[in-house]
Amino acid sequence: MSSQDTTSDVGFFGHPKGLLTLFLTEMWERMSYYGMRAMLVLFMTATLQQEGLGFTVASAAAIYGLYTGSVYFLGLPGGWIADRLLGGQRAVWYGGIIIMIGHIILAIPSQFSFFVGLIFVACGTGLLKPNISAMVGQLYSDEDNRRDSGYAIYYMGINLGSVIGYMVCGYFMENIGWHWAFGAAAVGMAIGLITYRLTGRHIATVGHVPTNPMSASQSTKAWSAIALAVATVAAVTIATFTGVLIIDPVILAKYVAIAFTITFFLYYGYIYFAGNLDDNEKRRMWALFLVCVASTCFWSGFEQAGSSLNLFARDYTDRLIGSFSIPTAWFQSTNAFFIIILSPFFAALWINLAKRMVTPTYSIKCAIGLLIMASGFIVMFFASQYAAQGLKVAPMWLITTYFLHTVGELCLSPVALSAVSKLSPKRFAGQMMGVFVLTYSIGNIFSGLLAGSFDPNNIADLPNLYLQIALFTIGIGVFVGVLGLKTKHWEKQSEKPLTEQTA
Repeated sequence: MSSQDTTSDVGFFGHPKGLLTLFLTEMWERMSYYGMRAMLVLFMTATLQQEGLGFTVASAAAIYGLYTGSVYFLGLPGGWIADRLLGGQRAVWYGGIIIMIGHIILAIPSQFSFFVGLIFVACGTGLLKPNISAMVGQLYSDEDNRRDSGYAIYYMGINLGSVIGYMVCGYFMENIGWHWAFGAAAVGMAIGLITYRLTGRHIATVGHVPTNPMSASQSTKAWSAIALAVATVAAVTIATFTGVLIIDPVILAKYVAIAFTITFFLYYGYIYFAGNLDDNEKRRMWALFLVCVASTCFWSGFEQAGSSLNLFARDYTDRLIGSFSIPTAWFQSTNAFFIIILSPFFAALWINLAKRMVTPTYSIKCAIGLLIMASGFIVMFFASQYAAQGLKVAPMWLITTYFLHTVGELCLSPVALSAVSKLSPKRFAGQMMGVFVLTYSIGNIFSGLLAGSFDPNNIADLPNLYLQIALFTIGIGVFVGVLGLKTKHWEKQSEKPLTEQTA
């Protein structure tokens, strides 16, 4: 991170001009990502007569979970490539190009091109997303106290982009055609790339070189390994499409979920047992483990938004306002709207509670987030009962659910990230953030597997699905909360200075 004085750069609402570059680039990248993601399950489950792929809900939900889980997982090698080979600036540029190519491929009406496009978008996002976020922090010196508010502005760009994506792609999907909607996502990413290039002078010294570059020989070996990985993925894709290799996406999702879970436990255990941690650090690792459990469970429920809740909006929600039919994807935009509206209130809430000497632990805040999200599925339990009677339910059922899920997200998501930064052993901070990201991947894949049990032709099963998710989430929330009460002092253990810790 830069140590130079950056406080004199106030060209964008009192922040460095580079923040505008990253804000707009990320806004358009999120427009393309969320706009396309909102259509995935709908496109895969649409019939061939509707120009969809005609997949079963189980297969479509599993593919959706694999895709969203892979996006988070690929951020780990994406960050490594930037740190060791490309630098942040080039990683963001090439990642954006790969994303745009992926959306263009998705716009081609072919089943083969669909999967190729998904792979491109996932790989490009893994390269762009972690590095553009890191570059925001690099705009500020260590002494610059504008950093937190800078990230708040940047986060606003993420949500604005998602709203634009849902609105534009959702409208194109239902009024013009699927592939025009995928093409709109490509245009969004293209605008982001143009903006990034035209305003790139504002970030000229940020991420322009790798932070920990490899030697020439090491770099050659690394690129050879990357080329081999790309060739392997290409070969598997071609073999699958030609019928040489048969892959059941549901079975694959189960194995990938198991593999990611094992990887999480092995890496977490390695740091705990072989990281030469002192007693206080080990206690904080146990407290952080509760946060990881809560995060995994939360995202497995929250990500129903793009799968089972999306299908519920399409098939069982009364979307007519007069003669206008609300595009299905527009319902997902309510999450971004609620985040924009509610974020300042939650930031003030924790501050005011602290002033009153009421400071819930990380585990307690995460438990509250889980319980609030569970209440959203209880709402859907009642809504799906009405739908099971053959009724089209009012939009407010879904909007209420998304509101509760957003409140749960604001209780858990920023708190969990803060917990990783505070409770991780300082010398393993970067690695622990990578391990924590695995909870997003695991949660997303489990979400797809859960949504796969939703059969639109048998709506009577849906109330049980939402009730089971609600009860399981409540159980995990109570588990995390009770243990959080018993271990609350572990989060407050004073740390030894870094110089006293043995690497």
